[in-house]
Amino acid sequence: MDVDCIPYKETGYFSRLILDYLEQNQKLKPFYGRFPGLESLKEQIQEKAKSFPLENRAILVKALENQYQGFSTSELTKQHIASLKETNTFTIVTGHQLNLFTGPLYFLYKIIATINLAEILKKENPEYNFVPIYWMATEDHDFDEINFFNFKGKKIQWNRQASGAVGRLQTDGLSDVYEVIDAQMGSLERAQQLKELFKIAYLEQDNLTNATRYLVNTLFKQYGLVIVDGDDADLKKLLVPFMKADIIDQKPHAIVSETINSLNKACEDYKIQVNPREINYFYLKDNLRERIVQRGDDYYVNDTDIKFTKEALLQEMEVHPERFSPNVIARPLYQEVILPNLCYIGGGGELAYWLQLKQYFKALQVPFPVLLLRNSVLMITSKEEKKLKQMDLTIEDLFLKQSRLINKKVRKISNIDIDFTPQKNTLEAQFKALYELAKQTDASFLGAVKAQEVKQKKGLDNLEKRLLKAQKRKLKDQIIRLTELQNQLFPNYSLQERQLNFSEMYLEYGAELIPILKEKLNPLCSEFLVLRD
Repeated sequence: MDVDCIPYKETGYFSRLILDYLEQNQKLKPFYGRFPGLESLKEQIQEKAKSFPLENRAILVKALENQYQGFSTSELTKQHIASLKETNTFTIVTGHQLNLFTGPLYFLYKIIATINLAEILKKENPEYNFVPIYWMATEDHDFDEINFFNFKGKKIQWNRQASGAVGRLQTDGLSDVYEVIDAQMGSLERAQQLKELFKIAYLEQDNLTNATRYLVNTLFKQYGLVIVDGDDADLKKLLVPFMKADIIDQKPHAIVSETINSLNKACEDYKIQVNPREINYFYLKDNLRERIVQRGDDYYVNDTDIKFTKEALLQEMEVHPERFSPNVIARPLYQEVILPNLCYIGGGGELAYWLQLKQYFKALQVPFPVLLLRNSVLMITSKEEKKLKQMDLTIEDLFLKQSRLINKKVRKISNIDIDFTPQKNTLEAQFKALYELAKQTDASFLGAVKAQEVKQKKGLDNLEKRLLKAQKRKLKDQIIRLTELQNQLFPNYSLQERQLNFSEMYLEYGAELIPILKEKLNPLCSEFLVLRD
């Protein structure tokens, strides 16, 4: 496949905050540590090596070995897990929700970028080991965000009542989803492979955590990917001191709130991704995941009858740390406490909330990781590439808003000139002479001359619009083909990677899909990638 690169700022799909970050704008310098690059990551190694406790490594490895019990994985993944005991081993992390059947296509891009960066760092620093990590967001509770995926423009959804952490949800009822997939995907060999993958992952595993682990392990185990489930009592024991700093001392609320104020002062266009709470932990038990709130001297689990004194809550943390679940503010800290991590790879929204956390990390003396924007990709199949050439469209054309794209194309292929710029220039020259004449005769006529100029320019604009509209009707067939192609590549007027599921691309490329992506995606490339057959 050929690779084209487009600057992110020219796509129209990325926030001012992320564009400023990529350009290393000075006003964002206070909100991150090291900008991603080979040299900065070497520096990050030295900082993390000094601060990460050896005993945490042993606990991490034991927890991972327990989590992988009953799962068959590659020797490389096993080696990676074992290597985490060694002081010269570090991690590269991405994380994602437990979306049904991986959810949006960019799920693959995040993990492949993580794997590729670990391999790049190993080549550059052979004396160290680098382990790619996928952090499963097993404790999320927003079921409506993960219970579906899109396939050929249709939403395939898991309908059920759900509460508590999504990773603990039983997979019963997914046989109904399988029946929909069976009918939608057809009977070709690649479709059968996808259906078998879904069947084993979701019908033969007992909960959503294990289903996701099976699915992701099957897709990426040959590259040594290690999958981490944070819903783990042994791992959460390492978090207890930080739980206390949050729940009892409420440090994050004040620090992150101050950072948000600073970001707002830096630029009004920055969208604040998440706001901290006084307490950034949920109480997690059985089918329950509810916020912990303080009222007076006591602590309550929101919308329940559960109540703790301060002493009882501290005791609960020590005895049952697994019952305390970090929210989106506290979860990044948890990750960095239990992993010897160098870099977090995420999308624009994720990096936006990470940029709110640096001072919080500093106050708790935890190294802040390098933040790397994941690869964004548009994949164009051979059929779509053929249509592009037939329509004489450039890759840049595709990123235009549809109305602008249509106007540009109509002007280009029309057999008459719809651009009235020369006429407008002539009109301006004529009125320039009129202005001079009015000044010499009676300056009171200047207003009348100006009004006439505005009227005639507006008339030309209206004529141009009417002519363009008439040509659109005449070129209706070409416009339909144009819009159909753009809608195919940008479904719902959004990026392909945010709408399509990997299964559609798997039907196109088969088992070569992930190797193709792995070969073409460079995690340190700071441009939007277009892959064309």
